[in-house]
Amino acid sequence: MTDLAESVESKALESQVAGRSDESAGVQRMTPSEAFVETMAANGVDTIFGIMGSAFMDAMDIFAPAGIRLVPVVHEQGAAHMADGFSRASGRHGVCIGQNGPGISNCVTAIAAAFWAHSPVVIVTPETGSMGLGLGGFQEANQLPMFQEFTKYQGHVNNPKRMAEFTARCFDRAHSELGPTQLNIPRDFFYGELECEIPQPQVLDRGPGGTKSLDEAAELLATAKFPVIVSGGGVVMADGVEECKALAERLGAPVVNSYQHNDSFPASHPQWCGPLGYQGSKAAMKLISEADVVLALGTRLGPFGTLPQHGMDYWPKDAKIIQVDADHKMLGLVKKISVGICGDAKESAAALTDRLRDRTLACDVSRDERAERIAGEKAAWEAELDEWTHERDDYSLDMIAEADGEDGNWLHPRQVLRELEKAMPEHVMVSTDIGNINSVAHSYLRFEEPRSFFAPMSFGNCGYALPTIIGAKAAAMDRPAISYAGDGAWSMSMTEIMTAVRHHIPVTSVVFHNRQWGAEKKNQVDFYNRRFVAGELDNPSFAEVARSMGAEGVTVDKLEDVGPALQAAVKAQMEDGVTTVIEIMCTRELGDPFRRDALAKPVRLLKKYQDYV
Repeated sequence: MTDLAESVESKALESQVAGRSDESAGVQRMTPSEAFVETMAANGVDTIFGIMGSAFMDAMDIFAPAGIRLVPVVHEQGAAHMADGFSRASGRHGVCIGQNGPGISNCVTAIAAAFWAHSPVVIVTPETGSMGLGLGGFQEANQLPMFQEFTKYQGHVNNPKRMAEFTARCFDRAHSELGPTQLNIPRDFFYGELECEIPQPQVLDRGPGGTKSLDEAAELLATAKFPVIVSGGGVVMADGVEECKALAERLGAPVVNSYQHNDSFPASHPQWCGPLGYQGSKAAMKLISEADVVLALGTRLGPFGTLPQHGMDYWPKDAKIIQVDADHKMLGLVKKISVGICGDAKESAAALTDRLRDRTLACDVSRDERAERIAGEKAAWEAELDEWTHERDDYSLDMIAEADGEDGNWLHPRQVLRELEKAMPEHVMVSTDIGNINSVAHSYLRFEEPRSFFAPMSFGNCGYALPTIIGAKAAAMDRPAISYAGDGAWSMSMTEIMTAVRHHIPVTSVVFHNRQWGAEKKNQVDFYNRRFVAGELDNPSFAEVARSMGAEGVTVDKLEDVGPALQAAVKAQMEDGVTTVIEIMCTRELGDPFRRDALAKPVRLLKKYQDYV
């Protein structure tokens, strides 16, 4: 066990003991800082990510005796991403904090990513002192509006005596509403005296959903001839993978992962078919296209996660859809549904299995045939991936030839992703950034257990992967932690390597070095006659940069070295606590575009621009 794990474990135990002794104490006299910290401890908080600041220093002074460790980061956006990763890996609250004004505003992007991941993150936002609001003082900002779109609840402490009340409500709502909450505290409200009782956490029992909707769903599944299950993020958050498996096995149904939730069903299971959405599995898409009933289990069926791909508009137009979601507002929002179940994905799956257990199902007669079909489509997709060694569009072929001639035998991203897949350790956690290579990775990343895959979801911000995997590692020090990023996205957050090194949270960061913003360059190829503006990146050696920050740095330019480099880095991470950056030199191949919603062939009306068509 590492020093960090031992420290966190012992402090968490001390906090739990202290919490038990305080529970019987009832109303006590304390300071607002103590009420704030004790309420966090009552919610099991043992780790906070952020940068120290005068705005909350009185509370920060007592984090340690409460069993709470502040992990100082390089940039506050990284702190919020780490809180997100911590939450997604553990199922617990992730917490971040910073100085009022600029420190807090730096977190907005990462909180938006956590919002779309439904992560119970609590961002604590100390504010300008109550007597200085509106005077334009140093680091003053109106901090509630900037987060209102990306939080489920905003608690503003309007009186120091309500510190524990609002703190507790933010933690309760983060779990009950499945998303980030904001705790806004005027900086002078940490001081003084009050009498209060520390509230204990409220745990919401969601249940399986209404009896009527469950009965209707069971009837649809019983009469389905080709049912397909979409296993989504709600299955992961509910710890419901085993229940999803039991239901899938009762139906003999193919199971596809919702977009960026490759860990929602075990890849070794014979009924697993891979992810839908951008750069997903052709096997999954072909099978769901034939469904007469789709069970969308714990997924909102977001538009980007069901868009046509690989030349296939695969979503079944005539299928009846059963949607299960803990948020009733998501039911039928994107796709027309036949039955909506507002309930916990785990409980709903178990309830449906119970209803189907002793029934004769229409799909029973074709069970063996369906199993053969699943196996056949998966085998065909695996064979295609084996042969799909590089992108085949004209521009990519030109870049491959150029790389072979000028830069040495740089590596094809798809070949690299296949080798990384083969070298993945057991119980691995992987985060991916945004961009072409990271999106292509969806076809190659397979997991056996939930809380293993972390992607930027619908917000799609660059700079996500590295800080998020650091947060995930802090929550699960016994698991290997690997991030994927392109050179552009990695450059946005690469300084958080110093956080990993300084605070003994070892991770392995894979950087695909192809010297470009590839996803956007593809649009310049297809729409703008290869007029490249702002797409080229002239980078240093990222391996050398890593070494300058105290990590190990490795440059890989031979395919046979990819797997061994990853295995060596993971071994060093797990045995010696070493953070490693693996810089992989890739060709400038361009994958399929993913944003065509606002693009068209250009029209130029002014004479001086008419050559730009």
